Amino acid sequence: MQHQQHYLDFARFGPPTAAVLAETTRLTEQAANAGPSTVDDLMREDLKARAAVARLCKTDTGHVVLLPNTSTGLFQIAFGLPGEVLVSPTEFPANTYPWVRAGKAQWMEPGPVTPDKIHGNTAAVTVSAVDFRTGYRADLAALREAAGERLLIVDGIQGFGVIDEPWEAADVLVVGGQKWLRAGWSTGFLVLSDRALERLQPVLSGWTGAVDAGVFDNEVHAPAEDAAAWSITNLSPIAAGALKVALEEVERAGIKAIENAIATKVDELAEVIRGEGGEIVSSADRPRRAGILAFTTDVPAKRVGAVLKQEGITATVRPEHVRLSPHVCTTAETVDRLAVALKHR
Repeated sequence: MQHQQHYLDFARFGPPTAAVLAETTRLTEQAANAGPSTVDDLMREDLKARAAVARLCKTDTGHVVLLPNTSTGLFQIAFGLPGEVLVSPTEFPANTYPWVRAGKAQWMEPGPVTPDKIHGNTAAVTVSAVDFRTGYRADLAALREAAGERLLIVDGIQGFGVIDEPWEAADVLVVGGQKWLRAGWSTGFLVLSDRALERLQPVLSGWTGAVDAGVFDNEVHAPAEDAAAWSITNLSPIAAGALKVALEEVERAGIKAIENAIATKVDELAEVIRGEGGEIVSSADRPRRAGILAFTTDVPAKRVGAVLKQEGITATVRPEHVRLSPHVCTTAETVDRLAVALKHR
């Protein structure tokens, strides 16, 4: 995967890889030189991308629909859910606003979503596969068992493609491709289980999500019976092509290899932070840790962030801590540069 100099912010945005950039350029040039078959050829990128999603999620293309971002998928699910959803108030806002706007939120105790917090009579429980603040990695298998007859809704944006998880445990999996997948903005997907397809109502289904979508007979057709029903309109085939290539890169590299490489990078960064007197405030144990590393020092996070910027290190700086998120392309030089920066804080 393409190297990004001293970039430690993949949990916020993952710069597209060289392969994604090349595919985006190729498809854009194809569109710019349009001929009789151009649109039809470009539209096939949707199926190719869904096929890549299906392979990684152990499902088929009929259970997958592409989306421009995570929030679009969660809003659609929120308004199509027959009942309330159990949600933690400390989830990322993309996984709280939809439920509140739809009047479906039932709040659980703040903090990580664990099996013991699942209670009450709700139709679903929602969780981030990886917490954006702490890097806490949810136990999807245990949550699936504890959820019982509830639908398990998973926001996978902070983990998909970089950690090995039983994604098939989710009834609803929503992923944006602009972070760890490095597919660029306006890329993402929604995967629905058979149970989700039976229970959810595609209330925002558009003309591309209808039965016989290509038949224009002055009638409004019923929604499709599979995940296609959650399509609102045609999305960018260029974005679909970018997502396809990003997912294929994950397949070639192997999820276990990616996960292990990132875990090693996190360990190296954590060692530097501790060596300079910092405190790790994110999840520390590997079984419940992903690629996010948050820390504090004896000076305000804003000051640490300024020093990191001076050293050319890209990170997320919040009032309470600094968050680092490396990828497989993170180099030893970047780790050394972090040590230098922390010495100068």
